[in-house]
Amino acid sequence: MTDFIHPALLFILGALPIPFLRGSIRKAYLLLIPALAILAVVTMQPGNYGAASFLGQQIQIAKVDKLSSVFATVFTIMALIGTVYALHLHRPGQHVAAFVYVGSALGVVFAGDYLTLYLSWEGMAFASAYLVFAQGGRQAISAGFRYLMVHITGGVVLLGGIIVYGLSTGSLLFGPIGGMGAGAYLILAGFLLNAAVPPLNAWLTDAYPEATVTGAVFMSAFTTKTAVYVLARAFPGTELLVWLGTAMALYGVIYAVLENDCRRLLAYHIVSQVGYMVAGVGIGTEMAVNGATSHAFAHILYKALLFMGAGAVIYVTGRRKLTELGGLYKTMPLTVALYMVGAFAISAFPFFSGFVSKSMVIAAAGQDHRALVVLALTMASSGTFLHTGLKLPYYMFFGTDRKLEAREPPRNMLVAMGMAAVLCIAIGVFPQPLYALLPYPVDFEPYTGLHVTESLGVLMFTAFGFVLFLRALDPANTISIDTDWFYRKGGRVFMWLAERPLARYEKAVSDVSETAALPLLYGAARAGLRIDLTVVDAVVNGVARSILRGGGRLRRLQTGVVTHYVLAMIVGVIAATAIFAVAWR
Repeated sequence: MTDFIHPALLFILGALPIPFLRGSIRKAYLLLIPALAILAVVTMQPGNYGAASFLGQQIQIAKVDKLSSVFATVFTIMALIGTVYALHLHRPGQHVAAFVYVGSALGVVFAGDYLTLYLSWEGMAFASAYLVFAQGGRQAISAGFRYLMVHITGGVVLLGGIIVYGLSTGSLLFGPIGGMGAGAYLILAGFLLNAAVPPLNAWLTDAYPEATVTGAVFMSAFTTKTAVYVLARAFPGTELLVWLGTAMALYGVIYAVLENDCRRLLAYHIVSQVGYMVAGVGIGTEMAVNGATSHAFAHILYKALLFMGAGAVIYVTGRRKLTELGGLYKTMPLTVALYMVGAFAISAFPFFSGFVSKSMVIAAAGQDHRALVVLALTMASSGTFLHTGLKLPYYMFFGTDRKLEAREPPRNMLVAMGMAAVLCIAIGVFPQPLYALLPYPVDFEPYTGLHVTESLGVLMFTAFGFVLFLRALDPANTISIDTDWFYRKGGRVFMWLAERPLARYEKAVSDVSETAALPLLYGAARAGLRIDLTVVDAVVNGVARSILRGGGRLRRLQTGVVTHYVLAMIVGVIAATAIFAVAWR
């Protein structure tokens, strides 16, 4: 391992000193760790590292290839941007949790075996849950608890799949899964939960809006994208993923129509955008996997930028509902401009990052003769622009002026947004450096006249529809019901059962025990005591007294004169001889 520095260790071990540092020293240290991690990723060489044997199984701590490297690159870049965005925080808790979260995500990316993957997988769940709990308040704590319970359940499913798969194959090495047995399906279910595939998606849209302003930025980047990575590693070409991903892309867009909370709206668009990646993995061709990977890279940056823009608004106004926002373009012009870069990127405008990545997935579906998938993904792209690129910024920054007191957020937050915005534009204008990182050689040109014209046509038609039906798109102060309704209601039913019927049953059993069983036991105990004192003790004491009396008699027989002992021995020998003679006859 001397020629390989695991970036996960840089973050996890680097989190330990954070609580003991203060002021400028802490800020410099916080920036140093992700910078070193970027350097470690850029300089590492392909290969396998940390091979060992554990409980008779071969484990591989790190597997470095082009697929793991591209995800590690964007993860470490995002860690630096997210850290800059959070530099104004004085309490160390969120910094520590974020570093452990990033380190765990990198542990998943480089995992060469399922044991390493599982430990890192669970580390992500617990570290990210803290970023929700840290917000405080009843809603955040409830959402964090639900988030943790869902991910613990998913972790149990994943662990069960790993055990079954390991027993059936005799290996815990992490790689493409061929046959789909019971273990493979359980592993797939655990991965799909973290990818937020409906109906396993509600944890995302429930928890992300309740997280801290800075915590939500980190959460938008890592959990779902590690799921995309492991799907690309283990299940490329799985037909089921094509249709699940396509449904995701539409599902997230449709639910975004109903949303009033700005971060919940953005969370639903995470579901939608991850759908493109899942579909690309399912198609499984080289172009499709490249498209899924490049879109994950681009998505991490522009979605973080969108969450940073929304978080800046929440930070300075304390409001997050679109019905309570408006007119902020006057006091937050820089935030508006930087947010719109992310909006154009997610909407796949030419010369923005989403254009060069999302179109690769759609083109791969076309090459694979999947017309329905192409149509659905194109419709989802139009819906993304409608809500993230038009509706949300219009009602949050423009629209009705609510006369809110606002200002630009702290400088570090603007710098972080600027870093992400520059990358969104740079990737869109110069996609070749990103393409060079992808797992397979890229034979795709996004900037053709036909592609640019088609994309602009869809976007302009969407903008026309937005203007035409603006009144119908006015946000309503309502709450949309998603699949979390089932476990919310199920949890309430469980608590009702625990507090009412089960508690009453327990009380009835306790009353019977106290009124009938316990007196009977007390009586039996008293009877046993009397028997012990009158019978057992009497027998024991009698035997003891008999032994003492016999011992006293023997002592009187012991004169200490040798001739007496000799005489007794002679008498004993004569008696024994007589008895033997009688018995022999």
